Amino acid sequence: MRASPLFALIAAGLAVLALGGAAQPAGEAEYLGTFVWTSRDKAFGGFSGLELADDGRAFVAISDKGNITRGELLRDGVRISGVRSGEIFELGDTDGGALDRYEGDSEGLAQRPDGRLYVSFEGIHRVWTYSHPASEGAWLPRHGDFKGMQDNSSLEALAIGPDGALYTLPERSGRMSRPFPVYRYKHGSWGRPFSIPRRGEFLPVGADFGPDGRLYLLERHLNGIFGFLTRVRSFRVRGDRIDDERLVLETSTGTHDNLEGIALWRDKSGDIRLTMISDDNFRIFQRTEFVEYRIKQ
Repeated sequence: MRASPLFALIAAGLAVLALGGAAQPAGEAEYLGTFVWTSRDKAFGGFSGLELADDGRAFVAISDKGNITRGELLRDGVRISGVRSGEIFELGDTDGGALDRYEGDSEGLAQRPDGRLYVSFEGIHRVWTYSHPASEGAWLPRHGDFKGMQDNSSLEALAIGPDGALYTLPERSGRMSRPFPVYRYKHGSWGRPFSIPRRGEFLPVGADFGPDGRLYLLERHLNGIFGFLTRVRSFRVRGDRIDDERLVLETSTGTHDNLEGIALWRDKSGDIRLTMISDDNFRIFQRTEFVEYRIKQ
């Protein structure tokens, strides 16, 4: 979801001032570092979805303006030391042409082992698939609930489960007491197997299945003009239900920028890494950053 321009601008400016002075995050994850990624490309920014290779290096990222790019994370020990950027492409329409602004509000990203990509969109609430970043898009069927979802608050998170099924959920559930419905695409159709409990004011913006088979949900909350809070919860998925909810990470206001994309992988020591990317809303006072945490195994 795009934040209102003025609100996001003020919040991000104050968040940058707060960086470095925030309290130690809660949860089982340990902070490793932050790398600020910059580029002079006019299409750069707004990153809302992230996929990483098993070694934590090659990545694919999408922006909420219908752009997609590949690159490589360079590492010095456990920390990201640089980014080798690739070309930024416009996501294609079903005929290979460019998406218009309303069609191109791309938010969630998932990648199969064979490289096929899935992208969720908020403008027209849908999921499309691409054989590669520069290919034309193709429709997946839509669940009956998609059409009635709230504009700018629908299918933000997208993930592929260990069984190859595709999972998505909306950013808003409709009310504070209502859980977030999860939709699963399997055997050519969508079902709604379970919901995720809503805890406080955090809203889901990204998801991924970890190497441990658990579903990790990235959530954020904009705390007025003071900046963003980040939370990650994980769940065990057992068929048509979830259990064993765990708090992986919860930061204080301004610890990071507007983190919206998440990817999980296992490093050489056997620990699980959480790599996240921020959406800078194309604002001068926000920044695109890769943020990493790890869960010791």
